[in-house]
Amino acid sequence: MDLIDSTESADSVMPLTLAVVIASNREGRFGPVVADWFLDRAAEREDFRVDVVDLAGIHLPTSLSHSPGPEVRAELAKVSPVLAASDAFVVLTPEYNHSFPASLKSLIDWHYTEWQAKPVGFVSYGGISGGLRAVEQLRQIYAELHAVTMRDSVAFPFVHGQFGQDGRHKDPTGPDAAAKTMLDQIAWWARALRDAKAVRAYTG
Repeated sequence: MDLIDSTESADSVMPLTLAVVIASNREGRFGPVVADWFLDRAAEREDFRVDVVDLAGIHLPTSLSHSPGPEVRAELAKVSPVLAASDAFVVLTPEYNHSFPASLKSLIDWHYTEWQAKPVGFVSYGGISGGLRAVEQLRQIYAELHAVTMRDSVAFPFVHGQFGQDGRHKDPTGPDAAAKTMLDQIAWWARALRDAKAVRAYTG
């Protein structure tokens, strides 16, 4: 059962701001192919306005600081306002050695309130597990940050075989349905949490 009608007119409710985080930053990454597929699906929705945070263009150190220097502040300026202004997130991650990229952990750890009381969905890809082992670890981390992770996600096992040379998915019926289910859940939670925070600030 759908949680929300994705064809609902954008005029009837303020669009939700969805930040899509592309986690991989390594050379030769496959992430942009999967990202293009997902962004096309998100663009079909009238209930979302989408921002993209591509970690290939963000260089945050793993050593955290309460008083970062000018170079780190410049990097944070690229991404922190986007995260803060977002109503919801989709994290698009590969699986590296049964986990997720260090670039993503660094982004997460440099922020706190930006994640709080917001829904997070996942699109993952990899080998036999389709990145789901990375996602399960991320669920624990986002729970610590008071975020709400969606039950349903989108996963691409043996991802290179699923997409053609043109970047299109060879059989998109299943992934398209999974993406709709996840986005429906995100929309429901994002509206519910946004409305709740308008009445009472979250103080977790």
